[in-house]
Amino acid sequence: MTRVAAIDCGTNSIRLLIADIDRSTGTPRLTDVVREMRVVRLGEGVDATGEFTQGALDRTFAATADYAELIHRHGAEKIRFVATSASRDARNRDVFVDGIRDLLGVAPEVISGNEEAALSFAGASSVLPILDGHEVLVVDLGGGSTEFVLGTGAGVTAARSVDIGCVRLTERHLRNDPPTPEQIAAAEADVDEAIALAGREVQLERATAVVGVAGSITTITAHALGLTEYSPDAIHGAELPIDTVRDASSDLLGMVRADRAALPYMHPGRVDVIGAGGLVWRRILEQVNRLSDGRVTTAMASEHDILDGIALSIG
Repeated sequence: MTRVAAIDCGTNSIRLLIADIDRSTGTPRLTDVVREMRVVRLGEGVDATGEFTQGALDRTFAATADYAELIHRHGAEKIRFVATSASRDARNRDVFVDGIRDLLGVAPEVISGNEEAALSFAGASSVLPILDGHEVLVVDLGGGSTEFVLGTGAGVTAARSVDIGCVRLTERHLRNDPPTPEQIAAAEADVDEAIALAGREVQLERATAVVGVAGSITTITAHALGLTEYSPDAIHGAELPIDTVRDASSDLLGMVRADRAALPYMHPGRVDVIGAGGLVWRRILEQVNRLSDGRVTTAMASEHDILDGIALSIG
């Protein structure tokens, strides 16, 4: 048994998993010790300026300092810190890298989109039996990028990361509350272009099932289920008709900010970007349904994702 600490630093949130890995059975198994999430919006403004703001760095460093204390307290033997979309795009990422190294004692790894996709698939596939006998499309919808990963129980078949995400599209297009039809159309055009780009490498039409991971998708699932609080147990593994998910996504996109903020399962850090998350998720599901000639009619949500994949990757 090895105790590890995994940190996933994305465009919107930074998350920590301290877990024990049991490799005695051949297939590694994680047992959670600590699982935390903070919305720090590291990618604030990066799409427009290409740089991290000082405020975003300060928020991220503060969360990392808290995580470092938790890692020390719980005695994790190994640490891996992974940074994704916003960190790939920012010209001043050296300031970020140096700051994290000073706080944590290890340098953050700014990974490629394809590595991000593989880690997401590993995390989701570690706990979902749906892989048995299926070619599954795992979609990791983040703040700055979205990963499309096709695979089976044997591993990843094809993967592609594209630059669409809930923070990026909100900042780029969805500025009104609620967004105007023109803004929605412009965002959809970006999403359709990105899906087509992903489809050049990932044969979306081969998918027999779709699994969505990350906070936007789990929050949309909570909305579709009509939960009275955010319940990971209710969300994880929930398989819903695409029409139901599409309606929930459209509902969130059309709400005003105050109504979204009042939802009992809505994290405050997602209130302003969940509409864009809904737009991306419904568009992806519509396209997969069309490309599969109607074979894919449902979507499953997973609470286990790249964070679990990072933990499992720690040797």
